[in-house]
Amino acid sequence: MNTTFQEIVNKIDTLSTEDQIYLFEILRQRNLKAQEQEILANALELQEAISLGTAKIGTMEDLIADLNEEE
Repeated sequence: MNTTFQEIVNKIDTLSTEDQIYLFEILRQRNLKAQEQEILANALELQEAISLGTAKIGTMEDLIADLNEEE
């Protein structure tokens, strides 16, 4: 079954206010968990890059200078 976004919204409208609040809280928690997982993955990637010596540390000016050198 292929449910469209609008069909989902329409079904949500049929829920009680309490159930809608509960659903939104579930979705909010899942979104937060996904963001946490993304931050963790980025941190692990950075940690590996630092260990391998491929990460550069510097200021925004350093970054801009490096990018300009690559052109």
